Amino acid sequence: MDTIFDKFKLEHEREDLKTVITNIETGVVFRGTNLWILIFAIFVASLGLNVNSAAVIIGAMLISPLMGPIMGMGLGVGINDLRLLRKSMYNFSIATVVALSTSTVFFLISPLSDAHSELLARTSPTIYDVLIALFGGFAGMVATLSKQKGNVIPGVAIATALMPPLCTAGYGIATLQLTFVFGAFYLFIINTVFIALATFIIVRITHFPLLNIQDVKADKLAQRIVWLIVVITLVPSLYFGYDVVERQKFTDNANRFINNEAHFPNDYLLKKEIDAAEKRVTLVFGGKEISSDQIELLKSELKKYNLATANLEVKQGFAYLSETGNKQRNEQVDQLTQALAVKEVEGKAILASLDSIKNQELVSRQIFTEIRAQYPMVKNAVIQPGVAVYDSSGSKKETLVILSLSSKLALKEKTKLEKWLQVRMNNPSVHLIIQY
Repeated sequence: MDTIFDKFKLEHEREDLKTVITNIETGVVFRGTNLWILIFAIFVASLGLNVNSAAVIIGAMLISPLMGPIMGMGLGVGINDLRLLRKSMYNFSIATVVALSTSTVFFLISPLSDAHSELLARTSPTIYDVLIALFGGFAGMVATLSKQKGNVIPGVAIATALMPPLCTAGYGIATLQLTFVFGAFYLFIINTVFIALATFIIVRITHFPLLNIQDVKADKLAQRIVWLIVVITLVPSLYFGYDVVERQKFTDNANRFINNEAHFPNDYLLKKEIDAAEKRVTLVFGGKEISSDQIELLKSELKKYNLATANLEVKQGFAYLSETGNKQRNEQVDQLTQALAVKEVEGKAILASLDSIKNQELVSRQIFTEIRAQYPMVKNAVIQPGVAVYDSSGSKKETLVILSLSSKLALKEKTKLEKWLQVRMNNPSVHLIIQY
């Protein structure tokens, strides 16, 4: 057991603590090269958000030097270095203002103003973003402590996504959309606080040397302030996380309801819209008119799927088209045309299948009549095409013929009858069974 636990120990590859502190302090300062790199990274991230390119956004996060002052704040609190804490907060503030200003200017001059999915994803932080920032911070600090840093720091920069929220907040300022500003900046604060918290925890656990020995009361007060900031940052994310889970449940239940219940004869579901925030389900059908009784019956099934409070709206074909604009109307007409074409193909396939069954019945009756003419002792017959499966890898089409006889049939006559059936049905795979 000692050997297993030894694998988790960090002592044999730990960097000298003074070197670690020096490295973090070096990354805190934002002037010259670091500041220009930040500006260029913000432009790259803003471009990525503008054209909805995840690859470009990831590249910007790799360039960004924002991790430095955040880890500096955690280290400053962890080793009681007020000078480092002030220096980190000052440079962090400069970096934030520069980043916000740069992204705002970019989106003011950008000809593209639509909010794509990558932008919208930065406006609804949840408890999951808290966990990403916390464990990302742990990984970053452990890597900083190690002589074998590898590519962990860039990975943490990507996972915790410090850059995109600032760019999204800049987009919100440029387009005067406060929802984007508050949501994105809250995500940025979450990432900042919990990366700094992870740094603080690792610093205390690994016993970094304290720069100033505080008295017990002052140390407890400092820790209470840290945890108060953490709780204030955490609480809203818990609410948003709960809201995300509830919306997902609503969407899943609504999809199950639609798949299991939203079926009407001679109708085709053209479109479905599930609005989890408003608890609304809208279904657009094409085809035969659906009666109000049928709609009410459908609504009564909502409670089976925990959707009792949901608002179900059923819209029908051309009645729905009258509510839409020309472009949407044309799109809906195309959908209706496609739906009718699909229904026509399905109808033809069903008719062909029915014709095949009817034809098979006529053929079976004719063959039975011919068999009775040769062998009057035949009482009834089952003549059915099918597939014979011999093992997991082999099968072939075969016609099964079961004859019920009132008297014995000689083996020679059975063989003769079987050969006759093969010729008559133009099928060498006929399996004849005689019953008495």
